[in-house]
Formats: sequence, structure tokens, C-alpha cells
Amino acid sequence: MSLQEEIMDAMKIAMKGKDSQALEALRAVKAALLLAQTESGAKKEVSEEVELKILQKQVKQRKDSAAIFTEQGREDLAIPELVQAAIIEQFLPAQLSEEEVAKIVDAIIAQTGASSMKDMGKVMGMANGQLAGKADGKTISTVVKARLS
Repeated sequence: MSLQEEIMDAMKIAMKGKDSQALEALRAVKAALLLAQTESGAKKEVSEEVELKILQKQVKQRKDSAAIFTEQGREDLAIPELVQAAIIEQFLPAQLSEEEVAKIVDAIIAQTGASSMKDMGKVMGMANGQLAGKADGKTISTVVKARLS
């Protein structure tokens, strides 16, 4: 079953259960997927990699919003954002732990021969390619910086 079909099924369940938070999050994902499909003017299939990036972007937006709301003392607005992020995360593959990311980054550093922060771009490019959808960019960046400094 494609991601869009899964989203539609989840939307139907949310509608029947009158779950407005889930419905709002799922509609946003559906809209982002439709936008990606029709970007070039003709409707085309979106690759799984692009779908993962869209989902990650949606989750990141909600977590960033929640952080800003919490910073401003608006927990009433932060909680729905975190709930929506959790709903969208259900459609992402399981995220790797920081230790697992570190092992992969160590292998990339050994493979490329990187030794200083000057090589960070090369290591990040390979790491982002291998870990796409499995870890967020912030975690990858943190691990790479720790290993190269």
C-alpha cells in the first residue's frame, strides 16, 4: 500500500473517531504530497525518498513550532503541535539511535579518510545519503561534528 493510501485510510479513521488533531496533521501531509506530485504541472508519482523527506519536514515544522510556543510559555499551543508530530511520525520508518548513527558515521569517516572539520561537508553528504529517513539531520550533524573535532 502506498503512503497516500495509508494516509487516506488514517484520515477515514480520524474522521469516524472525530479526532481533529489527527485529521489536521494528515490533511497537511496529504496536501504536501499532492503539491509534490503536481509541481511540474503534470501529475507524476512521487518517489519513496521524496515522501520520506516530506514527512520529515512536516514533523520538523511541528516540533520547531512546539519549541517556540514552549519558549514563549504557550503550552496550550505547543501540545497540539507535538501530538500532530507524533501522528505523522507513525508513517516514518523507525529512527536509528544516536549510537547506531555514530557507527555508520565512523564507517564513513574511515572510508573517506576524513580527519578534520574541513571534511565535514564530504562526510555529511555521504551520511545524509545513507541515513535518509532513518535519522534526522540534526542528529547526524551533531555526531559528525563530535567525531571530526
